[in-house]
Amino acid sequence: MGRPRLHDERTGAALLDAAEGIVETEGPEALSVRRVADEVGTTSRAVYTVFGSKLGMVVALGSRAFDLLGAAVEALPVTEDPAADLVASGVVGFRTFALQHPALFRIGVQRDALSSEEARGFAGAATVALGSLHARIARLSDNGGLGHRSVPDATWEFHALCEGLAALELRCNLPSAHAQHLWTDALSALLAGWRL
Repeated sequence: MGRPRLHDERTGAALLDAAEGIVETEGPEALSVRRVADEVGTTSRAVYTVFGSKLGMVVALGSRAFDLLGAAVEALPVTEDPAADLVASGVVGFRTFALQHPALFRIGVQRDALSSEEARGFAGAATVALGSLHARIARLSDNGGLGHRSVPDATWEFHALCEGLAALELRCNLPSAHAQHLWTDALSALLAGWRL
């Protein structure tokens, strides 16, 4: 019989919560193995056991970003109106994720202060999350809502607009009601333009 595992999924989740909090309040440059371990009340060995390295911890933060973003989009209802569903995936799914997890948005989506090696580490999670958006855009394509665009091109256009809107809202600290109106208006205008 093997020894019981000292650092389980709960430890990993607590370490990621602490790492996210540090990045949110002090920026990515403040992130260190020792600092995260201290925040959780454990040893740096726990970080190395769970993530392997600081790089592994940053990759896990990027993966967490896309896991949460993909889950937010997947959780939204699918109705008879694919255009409204797609706008909701931006306004409710993407925007809510960015506002609730601004540090993860900056690490995962914007790759703020990340090396290409770190970003490659969570590319799989990003691809899975993008698949959720891709599926919603494919529904719009089935109804002739993309004009001459391919589903992959429309997916990147939609993603780029969401990323820009989120970055603007976070940076400018826009009033929530006004920001939500801007998101809805901008995404609706994009979809209207696709039909031309």
